[in-house]
This record gives sequence, C-alpha cells and structure tokens, in this order.
Amino acid sequence: MHKSIERAKVLIESLPYMQEFRHKTVVIKYGGHAMVDENLKRQFALDVILLKQIGINPVIVHGGGPQINRLLDRLEIKPSYVQGMRVTDGETMDVVEMVLVGKVNKEIVGNINHCGGRAVGLSGRDGDLVCAEKLKINAQSSDTMEAPPELIDLGRVGQVTRINPSILKTLEREDFIPVIAPVGVGSDGQAFNINADLVAGAIAGELKAAKLILLTDVEGVKDQEGELIHSLQLDQLQEQIDKGVIAGGMIPKVNCCGTALRQGVSKTHIIDGRVEHAILLEMFTREGVGTEIVK
Repeated sequence: MHKSIERAKVLIESLPYMQEFRHKTVVIKYGGHAMVDENLKRQFALDVILLKQIGINPVIVHGGGPQINRLLDRLEIKPSYVQGMRVTDGETMDVVEMVLVGKVNKEIVGNINHCGGRAVGLSGRDGDLVCAEKLKINAQSSDTMEAPPELIDLGRVGQVTRINPSILKTLEREDFIPVIAPVGVGSDGQAFNINADLVAGAIAGELKAAKLILLTDVEGVKDQEGELIHSLQLDQLQEQIDKGVIAGGMIPKVNCCGTALRQGVSKTHIIDGRVEHAILLEMFTREGVGTEIVK
C-alpha cells in the first residue's frame, strides 16, 4: 500500500505541469546514447507517447552521426571534418540522406508506433519544411593574422533560412507525432546536411514552443568545479563562454538554446539522455534534470 500511495503522490506532483503544458508544443532533439541503447530507445518512445496522450504536442528532431559514420566506413568513404562539421560532398550527402531519412528516421517512427503511438517520419525536404542555404565559414590564414580569412567549402552543409510549419500544423490537427530528419532543401531543390540541434532550435522558434529539450550524453552545463549548473539566464551565456565555463561541443548547444529563446521559445533545456525517462523528469518534477536556459 505504501508504494501505491507514493505513486499517487508522484502523479499529483505532476498535475500542475501537465495542466501548464497541455495544448502546447515541445520540441525534442533526440540524439546520443538514447538513440543506441535498446532500453532507452523504448523508454523514449513511451515518454513521447505519454506527452501526446495528455495533450502535449511533441515534435522530434533526430541526429544520426554515428550511424552515418558506420555506413561510410563500410563503403570505404573516409569522413572529413572542419571545425567539428562534416565535409559533405555529393557522395557523402547521398549516404547522409540514406541513413537519416531511410534508416534512422523510420526506426524511430517504428518504435513509437510499435509502442502504441502515431508517428510520421519527415525530412526537411518534405513540404519545404526546412529551407536552407550553403553554410559558409571562414578560417584565418596560418601565415599571418593580417591575411584575409579563407573561405572553407564544406560541400552540401547547410544552415536554416526558413521553416515552413504548415505540414507540422496539419499533423498536429490529425494527432500525429512528427519525427524529423535534419536534411534541408536549397533553392535548387538539392539536399543539405544540417546540424540537428540547429534544426530543432529553428523549428522550436518558428512554432513558439513552450520548451526546447536537447538530449545529450552529459548531465548538462557544468561550472569550473565540474558541478552541474541547474539554471542559466540568456544574458549569462556569452560571459560563461568567454570564461571557458562553456566550451567545446557545449557552445553550439547553448547558442542554439539562446537563438530559440530570442525567437520566442519559453524555456530551453540541455539534459542527459542516458537517464531513464529524462524527458518526463524534466517536464513533470520540481527538481528537473540537466540545465535550463531561460530569458
């Protein structure tokens, strides 16, 4: 009986949050270990289904870097990176689209549907959902700091120019869960490989989502002593980057959160996808998990 009462208390604690987010959109970037571990994959599917059942509208954007690398290795295509971004020539783009859209996306959709949900797989090319242009980055010449920056060609690596949410609104009306592969479409109709965090942030901004949640393989943002920072203000981000508190791969994630907040997202979260039911813990408990970044 004691255990049953404790379960009831958990549900009562969750009630205000369920009421707060009912009929609102939550964009979830799905990646890392949570996409690999079979137990976590099933738990993710169940968490998303639960959100939908209680009236929240989850929108999922997924990554797939390790899966892409495995197929490139089998095809004996050596991946190349510049400033942490995959150089994507035509042959590599074919592999990226094949893996993200044809394999990873369909597996996520299948898991959700198998667990009792109603999911639909999309890429950014469907309905011109994610419009993109070529990403241009500069690198300073190593000869002299006075030389003009060198333009680096990453191939078909893109950046989001516009989100067309009409297909997402149609799916929401029909009670489906959208699962989106981060492949954009250029003005020439060709595909672009885009960072999944950036796509998730752009979609969250366009939809004015109540939350943007990034699943990662770390607890969240940590301070210089290695302790988890539970909450950060938007205007603190650049200061923490300058101090080196936020560094490496965490920088694009917090910048993604910052951009989403400036575009109208209410709250953003960077959480550890290795924790069981991390999404539910973040949304429906007082303590939450990971790091929230707010205005």
